[in-house]
Amino acid sequence: MNEDILINITPQETRVALVLQGAVQELHIERTLTRGLAGNVYSGKVVRVLPGMQSAFIDIGLERAAFLHVADIWEARPHDNSNVPPTPIEKLLYDGQVLTVQVIKDPIGTKGARLSTQISIAGRMLVYLPQDKHIGISQKIEKESDRELLRTRMQELLPAEEKGGYIVRTQAEEASDADLAADIDYLRKTWAAIQHGARTRPATSLLYQDLNLAQRVLRDFVHEETATIQVDSRENYLMLVEFAKVYTPSVLSRLQHYTGERPLFDLYGVEEEILRALGRRVDLKSGGYLIVDQTEAMTTIDVNTGGFVGGRNFADTIFKTNLEAAHAIARQLRLRNLGGIIILDFIDMENNEHRNAVLLELKKTLARDRTKVSVSGFSALGLVEMTRKRTRESLAHILCEPCPACGGKGQVKTSRTICYEILRELLREAKQFNPREFRILASQEVVDLFLEEESQHLAMLGDFIGKKISLQVEKGYHQEQYDVILM
Repeated sequence: MNEDILINITPQETRVALVLQGAVQELHIERTLTRGLAGNVYSGKVVRVLPGMQSAFIDIGLERAAFLHVADIWEARPHDNSNVPPTPIEKLLYDGQVLTVQVIKDPIGTKGARLSTQISIAGRMLVYLPQDKHIGISQKIEKESDRELLRTRMQELLPAEEKGGYIVRTQAEEASDADLAADIDYLRKTWAAIQHGARTRPATSLLYQDLNLAQRVLRDFVHEETATIQVDSRENYLMLVEFAKVYTPSVLSRLQHYTGERPLFDLYGVEEEILRALGRRVDLKSGGYLIVDQTEAMTTIDVNTGGFVGGRNFADTIFKTNLEAAHAIARQLRLRNLGGIIILDFIDMENNEHRNAVLLELKKTLARDRTKVSVSGFSALGLVEMTRKRTRESLAHILCEPCPACGGKGQVKTSRTICYEILRELLREAKQFNPREFRILASQEVVDLFLEEESQHLAMLGDFIGKKISLQVEKGYHQEQYDVILM
């Protein structure tokens, strides 16, 4: 099955859509203003050494000097696993010294960025540690035999002159030797470019920035089933071609500059798909539907038959709806980038064969997910519990914020409820104050209700408190918003 990768680039953001057989499978968004500094490598200049704090301030070209603690200086640490304390910072650094540093924590508030002199460069399947000759294996690869096999494979693939070390990431578990070799080559070239920059560029220069989204697409997303990679910006297309020539030459033949008049995302229906991916309800072709609710602790997905009445009998109808839902759920998890604990509430099935078939179909469709997924069987309550690794913010968290009207509850009080709240507020105010008139400022819906169905209650209260009550529509007010003004 051929997959197309669409890259839409503007000065403010980069958006990437992965389209399989005309359906959008994944969406990735990176905004220019929110790209962090963590991972960036700079040529830093020591501004001030503070022996009392065993730290130093380093100028890396930002508004505020960055902070380097002695514990984050690679040269200060004992490398023989002994309990010898680190070398004092005043014996390692001096004012005006230039050194290569990496940001390990972004600036927060009034605090500058936190630095380390131990450089690490992330690749697709490996993390390169050029100063530390050691091969480590991700702790998530638990089987000792798998860990040893990966370590042996890495030692065989490393060039004889290699002086650095590597951490093997979870994604490398299924990687071929060719994939690992390509990653090693990419990381070594990157480190060589950093070293060259450190020798030739002035202090406070940026030597390496973690790849932007478009570059990461070429490094991480392209595989043998990728048919085309279409970029709608000529300038960025040319930059990606240059990047691919050096680091990922195998993707060059599939990289294309999109020149059509119609926007790329409109042509493939991606804009509509983004709008649908922000909604709670996902309609299925059969007439059934999903309800997706994302909460702080977990995400729940409820399957409903809706208008689907096909099938020979009710059990068959439920089975077919659940099978279709399994495919839709796997796609929605990727599309919305939902992570953490996920609870799936399929329609109840009494037939164990049907339950097993639905679970098997779910696992099969989830196998395409590049993010680690773990699925358990049906619980005693008929729910499927699963987890999906959080790798980045969900689509809703990137594009949306809590509703100012409902505060994130997902619902607002009815106009009638607000009317009754206002009546209680008027009575409360009348007992404390003695104005000439009360004026109610509220939304159009609330005022309309007071003028029609609730007019008698409003008149009765006016007679009871002996004050005039007037109404005023405030167009900027949402349904729950109101004010009682004492005139």
